[in-house]
Amino acid sequence: MSPATWPRDDSLSERLLVIDASTGAVHDHEVRHLTRELQAGDLVVVNDAATLPASLSGSVRGAAIELRLLALVDGLTWHAVLFGAGDWHTRTEHRAAPPPVDVGDVLVFGDLGCSVVFVSPLSARLITVRFDVDDEDALWSALYRIGRPVQYAHLDRDLELWHTQTPYAARPWAVELPSAGRPLRWPLLQALRDQGVDVVTLTHAAGLSATGDDVIDAALPLPERYDLPQATVEAIARTRARGGRVIAVGTTVVRALEGCAREHGDLVAGTGVTDLKIGPHFRSVVVDALFTGMHELSSSHFQLLHAFAPAPLLQRAYAHARARGFTEHEFGDSCLIFA
Repeated sequence: MSPATWPRDDSLSERLLVIDASTGAVHDHEVRHLTRELQAGDLVVVNDAATLPASLSGSVRGAAIELRLLALVDGLTWHAVLFGAGDWHTRTEHRAAPPPVDVGDVLVFGDLGCSVVFVSPLSARLITVRFDVDDEDALWSALYRIGRPVQYAHLDRDLELWHTQTPYAARPWAVELPSAGRPLRWPLLQALRDQGVDVVTLTHAAGLSATGDDVIDAALPLPERYDLPQATVEAIARTRARGGRVIAVGTTVVRALEGCAREHGDLVAGTGVTDLKIGPHFRSVVVDALFTGMHELSSSHFQLLHAFAPAPLLQRAYAHARARGFTEHEFGDSCLIFA
């Protein structure tokens, strides 16, 4: 499949690949027809994290760098990944290495600076920084003034921040677009509700999907925070009681729900951090189906789909999608997998 190189105007007309692991059935239609696949009593859970401008271009000791925020530690402190000279036009794996940094080094991004407070033993590019501003309000103002959305070389041109938001985006927790939910426009969500499908939210701090550093990429996703509302916990319990299905929109939703259930023995409302990694041997205890984007067969994202369907079925489904002209990556087509 070829990558989608720009957001399409009508996301509801994008393709939807449907895979049923229980029967082996594969078919496709458009995202707007998601209503045909769900039924009254089902529950859709979306990640309402807004995407922040997490890419900062600047310098250290006069050398050009890019800093991509990874995860918030506290009000002024962030885990981040350091890149050398260049920008998103170059594939991440071909980006220049950044100059070595040590604790105490100052990174400069226009009128915003930060100090390195930790360099990870995992990779010298994985660092923790503390921004040199008076308070959180000043930092957020600077990030939205200076930062750009994270993007990758398969795209045609510079993204604006609004390109990287889901329709229901709320708090700015995500450093990359939680892309699975991007095509779920309000008319479709309302149509689902009209036919008796509930739609609820949680917030999960979606992290970076790739860094070009083999060591860091092998460790992704790193621990990420989530906030699970009491209303969502109760909606899932009601769905279970009436025999409905829980459909997670994106792997961030799967990580939040399944990570919480594994930590506490059941779903518990509140904030938390999950280090759950989903792969072929994972078995869900909360989620019955996954609505997600299309990604290449070699990607870690594709590997986690094995938690919902066996490899031969996924291979056959992707062959079907290629023949039908599906596109992949964050602005590409979608897939719905029933476990």
